[in-house]
Amino acid sequence: MAGVQEREPPDVTRPAGISNIEVVTQNFDAAADRIGLEDDLRAVFRGSYREVQVQIPVRLSDGRVRVYHGYRVQHNGARGPYKGGLRYHHEVDLDEVRALASLMTWKTAIVGVPFGGAKGGVNCPAHELEPAQIEAITRQLVDKLDQTIGPHRDIAAPDMNTNAQVMAWMMDEWAKLHGHEPAVVTGKPISLGGSYGRENATGRGLVYCFREAAPQLRMTPAETRIVVQGFGNVGSWAARIAHDLGCRIVGVADASGAISAQQGLDPAALRRHLDEGGTLTEFPGAERISGEEFLALECEVFIPAALGGLIHRDNADLLNCRLVLEGANTPTTPAADAILRDKGIHVVPDVLANAGGVVVSYFEWVQNLQNFRWTEREVNDRLGTSMRRAFREVSVRARDQDVPLRLAAYQLGIERVVEAARTRGYV
Repeated sequence: MAGVQEREPPDVTRPAGISNIEVVTQNFDAAADRIGLEDDLRAVFRGSYREVQVQIPVRLSDGRVRVYHGYRVQHNGARGPYKGGLRYHHEVDLDEVRALASLMTWKTAIVGVPFGGAKGGVNCPAHELEPAQIEAITRQLVDKLDQTIGPHRDIAAPDMNTNAQVMAWMMDEWAKLHGHEPAVVTGKPISLGGSYGRENATGRGLVYCFREAAPQLRMTPAETRIVVQGFGNVGSWAARIAHDLGCRIVGVADASGAISAQQGLDPAALRRHLDEGGTLTEFPGAERISGEEFLALECEVFIPAALGGLIHRDNADLLNCRLVLEGANTPTTPAADAILRDKGIHVVPDVLANAGGVVVSYFEWVQNLQNFRWTEREVNDRLGTSMRRAFREVSVRARDQDVPLRLAAYQLGIERVVEAARTRGYV
């Protein structure tokens, strides 16, 4: 019709418009309804105990001063010290940090580690900054959060665009004010009290969940094809460990594009290729494909390990798998959850599937407090015990109540936090 412009179809490979806080709140409310949580208690556990926002001015290489904002949200500490990662990303805002802090509260309760939930971030473009500028941001952040963090108050860990080096700067800056205490952060370099097994813990935890879910779905590693969305720390380690089990990695995507190879990709070689400066789509022996083709790849397991909201109402129907293992936080919107259920696709939710990182963070904290170090095998064995126990507890609740794993996991997490809060007289 003349004068009418056709709207372009939505890009189904981009994150949904729904925010992380909306996803977490909807999941919380569904579980709270199920367990009959009173309205006054919902108000307590929806909100955060403490929220801190600080200004971080940094001089750039061109001489200009840019002001960033740092956030630390402490959601709930009924079960122990606050615990949560620190991310550096230009899209970080208070709502996102609130959502992820809440998620940590339920996650630590589900896997049974004695922590509460927290999260932090700085809205800086980490990839555009020099190491000296990242260090300056980190040290300023610690100085300004000094009274709210500590080994028995709030323990940070690496997250998006932060790493062991950032944790080393945090530990060093806190030590200037309080004395040497490695337990103030986790995810540190091994030379500064870090734990063996910490780097690959989240990816390894995903694989432990796969090994628990596979027999229920009559899958074996040798017959399992895996597609991984996001090839950073979590996605690449999950792919490497699953590949070592005998699984075939048939598709990988990151911010630069997507590739597939039905004969299987070597994830260790792909990681080396990327670390040496190559791009994903240039990897030899792989075919470059579109985002929609990537989502529709035939496989047994799909692992979203990038940003939140990447599986949503406009693309969930494209997925051609039997199991989704959520390596990222809030990768699946509630609307997408319903679509996946209708398709018969099982989902191991983020609050369970990617909890391996916080489990081994807890192990690192314990080792630091004891001034003792476990071997990597001990760490991995203890991680396996924790993940198997948590998966089975959630799975039994889901089976007994005939509900999805996500709803069962949230119910368990909320019940445990409420019990701790009531026992302490907190509510």
